[in-house]
Amino acid sequence: MKTLKNTITAIAILATSTLAFAQTAYEKAMLPKVKTIEIPKKIEEYTAEANDFARIGDKEKTLWQPYYYAAFSTIHKGRALMQQNKLNELDDVAKEAQNYLDKAKAISPNNAEIFILQKMIHGMKMMVNPMERWQTEGAAAQEALSTAKKLDPENPRITILEAEDFYFTPEQFGGSKTKGLELFKKALEQLNTYKVKGNLDPNWGRGEAEYFLKEQK
Repeated sequence: MKTLKNTITAIAILATSTLAFAQTAYEKAMLPKVKTIEIPKKIEEYTAEANDFARIGDKEKTLWQPYYYAAFSTIHKGRALMQQNKLNELDDVAKEAQNYLDKAKAISPNNAEIFILQKMIHGMKMMVNPMERWQTEGAAAQEALSTAKKLDPENPRITILEAEDFYFTPEQFGGSKTKGLELFKKALEQLNTYKVKGNLDPNWGRGEAEYFLKEQK
C-alpha cells in the first residue's frame, strides 16, 4: 500500500510539474508580444506579429487569446493601410483578420472581447466604400458592438470604439468630437477599475484614450 501511495503521489507531482511548465512556456511566448501590442508598427511588422500569434494558437489549440491577438494585429495592419489611403487592400486584410477571429470565437463563443474585434473588422470593410456599405457593414458593426455590450457592459474597449465613432463621424451624420472626448475620458476611468481576468487577456485602450485627450489640451 505504501509503495502504491508513493507511486500515485509521484505521478500527481509529475503531472502538476508538467502542467506548470507548459503554462510557463506558453506565457513566455505570449507575454512579450502582448505587452507591446499597442505600439505602432510597420505593415510588415503587423504581419509578422499576427503570424507569430497564429503559430502559438495552432500549437495550443484550446486557447482563444493567440488567435484573438493575431486578429488584433491584422486589424491594426488594416488601420495602418487606411492611414496610407490604401483602401483597395482592406477587404483582403479584413478576410485575414476574420479567419483568425473565427478560430478564437470557436474556442470562446460568448466573449465580449471577440465581438469588439468583430465590430472593428466590419468597420474596416465599410471604409472601402462607406456610402455603399453603410447599410450592411455599418449595421453589422453596430450589432457586434451591441452584443459585446450585453456580454460585458463595463468593458472599456466598448467605450473606446464608441468614442472613435463619435470623434471621427462628421457632425452632419451624428458625430461629435466633444462627445467622443467625453467617451475617451470615460474609457480611462473604466480602465482604472476594470478587472482583467488574466495577464494575457486584452487590456488595450489606455494609450489611444490618453492620446486623444492630450491632443485637445
